[in-house]
Amino acid sequence: MNATDTSSTSFSTLIRTASHEQHTQAETSTFMSDLLGGRLGVEAYARYTEQLWFVYEALEADAERLTADPVAGPFVRPELLRSAALERDLAHLRGPDWRATLTALPATRTYAARVAECAREWPGGYVAHHYTRYLGDLSGGQIIRGRAEQTWGFARKGDGVRFYTFEDITNPAAFKRAYRELLDAVRADDLERQRIVAECKRAFALNTAVLRALGDEFRLSA
Repeated sequence: MNATDTSSTSFSTLIRTASHEQHTQAETSTFMSDLLGGRLGVEAYARYTEQLWFVYEALEADAERLTADPVAGPFVRPELLRSAALERDLAHLRGPDWRATLTALPATRTYAARVAECAREWPGGYVAHHYTRYLGDLSGGQIIRGRAEQTWGFARKGDGVRFYTFEDITNPAAFKRAYRELLDAVRADDLERQRIVAECKRAFALNTAVLRALGDEFRLSA
């Protein structure tokens, strides 16, 4: 079957399988492996959290406006929003003046700019970035939370790891199933769905570039 044949494959499955390679690259980056393996200090974790803030600021700044959009609107759910949680984490990690020292890596600026562009101009592209971020947070993000709590002593689901704590989602598995049903029902023809899949791949590549840049910044000695 052709990778872009949507006739007999659900759209959520198509997105997951088409972006699998890029997803794996992000999950197995040197930086993330070192971070999860406890080989990097809390400074690296804080720097990573800073980069996330820029991406989610771009993702959520226009979220309210998009609620009325027929394509993107169904995906905009208040229980997913992460910016406030990220800001609490950064205040814990960096102190109350965290904004004064907040800096984005060039790769982060590129990533956030693309997210913001899709939010402004292309609802289907916004859905692609929404999917790659939030479903990742609900899945692999929980591994990061657990390792962070264990490695740096953060309170369970408390300050420092609130980004990964979805207090208003009591059943993540059911939520993810419902989210995939929304993907399957997205109001887009086959050509637009192919474009959304391509944007998912781009989103993972942009994320991997950020992780690669962080890996360069926090390179372990040989």
